[in-house]
Amino acid sequence: MTFQLKNYQSQSLQSLENYLTLAASLGAEKAFNKCVGEDIKYNDRLDGIPSVCLRVPTGGGKTVLASHSIAIAARNYVNTDSPIVLWLVPTDMIRQQTLLALSDATHPYRKALQGYYGDRIKVCDIESLQTLNKHDVNQSCIVIVTTIQAFNIDKEKTYQRNAYAFDESLSEHFTSLTDFQTEGMDRVSEDTLKYQTFLTQRDIGRVKHSLVNFFHLHRPIIIVDEAHKNRGGKTFFTTLKTLNPSCLIELTATPKDNNVLYSVSAAELKSEEMIKLPVVLTEHTGSWQDCIRDALIQRQKLEVLAQNEREYIRPILLIQAQDKNGDANVNVVKEHLLSEYENITNDWIAISTGGTKELEDENLFSPKSKVKIVITVEALKEGWDCSFAYVLASLQNINSATDVEQLLGRVLRMPYAKLRQNDELNKAYAHVISSSIAQATMLLKDRMIQNMGFEKWEADATIVAKPQYNLGLGGDGTATKQKIPETMISVPFEVKPETLSEELKQAIQTRENSQGTSLIINKGTTNETFDKIEKAVIDQTPPKQLEKVQEVFNEARAERQAYQAPENWNASFASIPQLGLFVDGMWQIADKETIEDSIEWNLLDFPIQLEGFSIKETVNSFEIDLNIDEQKLNYALLQNQQAQFSNMPTLVTETDLINWLDRKVSRQGVTQVQLRAYLTKLLSYLLHVKNFTLTQLHRAQFQLSLAITKELDRLFELARQQAFQGDLFSQFQVANQPQPENTFKFEPGKYPVKKPYRGGCKFEKHFYAQIDDLREKTEGGSLSEEFRCAQLLEWHSRVKYWVRNIPKQPQTSFWLPTGKDYFYPDFVAELDDGSIFVLEYKGSHLDSADDARVKDAIGRQWAKDSQGKRIFLMATKLDKNGRSLEDQINHALAK
Repeated sequence: MTFQLKNYQSQSLQSLENYLTLAASLGAEKAFNKCVGEDIKYNDRLDGIPSVCLRVPTGGGKTVLASHSIAIAARNYVNTDSPIVLWLVPTDMIRQQTLLALSDATHPYRKALQGYYGDRIKVCDIESLQTLNKHDVNQSCIVIVTTIQAFNIDKEKTYQRNAYAFDESLSEHFTSLTDFQTEGMDRVSEDTLKYQTFLTQRDIGRVKHSLVNFFHLHRPIIIVDEAHKNRGGKTFFTTLKTLNPSCLIELTATPKDNNVLYSVSAAELKSEEMIKLPVVLTEHTGSWQDCIRDALIQRQKLEVLAQNEREYIRPILLIQAQDKNGDANVNVVKEHLLSEYENITNDWIAISTGGTKELEDENLFSPKSKVKIVITVEALKEGWDCSFAYVLASLQNINSATDVEQLLGRVLRMPYAKLRQNDELNKAYAHVISSSIAQATMLLKDRMIQNMGFEKWEADATIVAKPQYNLGLGGDGTATKQKIPETMISVPFEVKPETLSEELKQAIQTRENSQGTSLIINKGTTNETFDKIEKAVIDQTPPKQLEKVQEVFNEARAERQAYQAPENWNASFASIPQLGLFVDGMWQIADKETIEDSIEWNLLDFPIQLEGFSIKETVNSFEIDLNIDEQKLNYALLQNQQAQFSNMPTLVTETDLINWLDRKVSRQGVTQVQLRAYLTKLLSYLLHVKNFTLTQLHRAQFQLSLAITKELDRLFELARQQAFQGDLFSQFQVANQPQPENTFKFEPGKYPVKKPYRGGCKFEKHFYAQIDDLREKTEGGSLSEEFRCAQLLEWHSRVKYWVRNIPKQPQTSFWLPTGKDYFYPDFVAELDDGSIFVLEYKGSHLDSADDARVKDAIGRQWAKDSQGKRIFLMATKLDKNGRSLEDQINHALAK
């Protein structure tokens, strides 16, 4: 089974590829600023060596990204087809697990490497590195997995680490080195002789045949997993400099001072079916026995539901017991389970603590496993990753429970990374001991933000107080909303109860805390009362704290609205017809592949060229210029060479180079026969028209393949545009009979928001709990036009639900095809009669006139012949008839 990357994973890797391509010429810092913006400071701790981080929340598959990152770095920056990789992990347990996974031919991590390197892969740890020979180094992708502790030590104490010691088993890697290659390497000194007595005075000054020097020589790609754990000491980056990396790629859920290149949201993980959300939280104010009882009932219910799933699932309950001095310690909890519940047998229970490791050899995914309950105290063993865990029962008081967020992370992972048929199996469940559900919710949210990589707004939307068993349809068959639960707001000053009206006193509870006052807004409090509470508190707020307090209330308002969003009360959004083409008598959605397959074209119909690609050599350097994004890129590949290379003979033939390029640049839509003919003609052009030598092209093969790939992209786009301007456009049509394969639907829980709206406006018709990237004000302080669009949709009587459509999300957003790519309209609304209204706002600064015309034309083509069931509007601030934005929308929606 082929492992398919999720959309957010592909985008993360694309951002890394773009960055490293630019860094190869612009430098690490300038490339970072170009990719993420000038306002984010780049921390250049490795003196110009690229050092970037991919932020992925818990459950997002960081290690899969790490595996794919290797080839991306090797091809786009290091310029090698046989990279050496130093893969650093925080603990020995994770080291063992990573080694096992990378060595397993069936594991996604290994498959990721095989997709680039086939069988040319060597995986080892530091201890087995000496089994590699010099031939392996030049022919294979070598991945060495270890902990930073193997190298991390003060400079004066390197004798305490074997990695710095002279090791004769590595000697073959140090033969015939030039002075340039050995520059900066660690050498034998007088102190070395004290600890390695087989060395003599004659060895002083000699390059150490050590692990550190091995890495210094080969300039590894360094991958750092759980990167935030390496920020405690001061020696980490000093040690990395000693290893002389070519680049550093870090992965973490909770970055600290990392150079975050790309950040994934938890909403994206949920949309891609990677994690179970929301977390349904139940508080228990009574005994720990009550907590266990309800958690067992929860687990049993899920097990019954799981029997109707296609794949095997055995829901597991994690119990966080108290420590050995507590009333509910591990032994007491196990005895309670066995004595009080007749159906629970000993083989149901596994204990995982520092002293008892009953999960060590247990395959929890196997139908043969009997384990349904795991008892622990603090964290389960690192790397434990069983997606069958569904229910967490923490018997420690939530105020003081340690590692509860680590255990919560265990129950978030979705079995088989896809939604289950029964929606209750798409959620996680937590039972905690607390006197206040609002306080328990707040504490869990704080843990998710600090330790699991969730943003505050994501944590707000993640924890759902009380099980929602009664949600569903009302007596008349209509969807029903739930009551808004308790909400806690903390303000940094004392709120004086006497300043509140009797109505407000009935709606809130006030509690003093070390920072000020916690306001608990009671369950079911209306929006009108909430607004009055807000005004009363704002009136008491000191001027310097006004902005912070307003932000707190905006967050609380968004949290309250999220509970009543249509997606959360079993509402459904109408199916949206998609544009397609009839290919061989069959309707197919008009995606890139279908369009490209339908276009009759040949690569050889276009002039052979490779604009912006040139090579120049001097005595001391070898550079390749490649025009990307209208910037001249200089690839400095070899330094301090003492001879010209361009006229030197090479053992590689033209056929060899064509074969290599054929593998590197192959793509859908071009047959191999057509591609080889194109490559043959292109190579002839480069050799005989541009007068490159075969040696030059061979040495520049990675940049050459990159240039060809970009040229093929350009030609495909040109062919698409020509087709759109011809007969193809008129062939786009909506299928006569709506079917799942020819319609799109906004599904609950699948809305990968990254920048949620936080403001004072109440949007109750937005289908999703969050609204993505909706700016309320322009830089000048006036309402933005897109915000006005949202308001007008919210207030229009014909609009039932609406969605702020997220761009570049082809799986979860509505799109229409264009000559370049896909067009994602700004808003999509379902009307009162089930019709669909698609609204695009044309800002003068956003689209060129040509782009706007293309979007308008394809939108009208989608709406064509629908008898008003499909409505498209390209709105402007003032249209050609002098109508305002509001008038344009009203006119479009007039029956």
